[in-house]
Amino acid sequence: MSSQSFRAPAPARRAGVTDTPTGAVRGDTGLLRMVLRLDAIATAAVGVAALAGCALLDSALGLPTAFLAGVGAFLTLYALVVWRIGTPGQPNRNAVRTVIALNLVWMADSVAMALAGWFDPTGLGTALIVLQAIAVLGFADLQLFGLRKANRSAL
Repeated sequence: MSSQSFRAPAPARRAGVTDTPTGAVRGDTGLLRMVLRLDAIATAAVGVAALAGCALLDSALGLPTAFLAGVGAFLTLYALVVWRIGTPGQPNRNAVRTVIALNLVWMADSVAMALAGWFDPTGLGTALIVLQAIAVLGFADLQLFGLRKANRSAL
């Protein structure tokens, strides 16, 4: 008898498990990628609007021009990163989790800014801060749902 006959059988290989890059989200990532791209588009739109209109919006929103320009520049660059994360067929799991976490931090900071009255925003400014915080929370929630859906479909 050979020594190989006493070895435990090799575990069955699930289709596609080794075909994915390390750290990639497996399973059906369609919803996740769509939500990441929608987040990127919305973020870019807000960023470009804040950057291009910062001088016009400062008095209407009660937010300093320099603050709006900085936020606009950041959001425009961040949108490019989020778009890139949502583009491949199998996004990187840690990158997706980072986007979700940053969205939650952004939402919390926005709510704190509105409640604390930082920069003394106008009523319109406060309303826009709260509305975009709700939208960002919605994106984080949908991204988490998409990540969980992909994980369930990979099983």
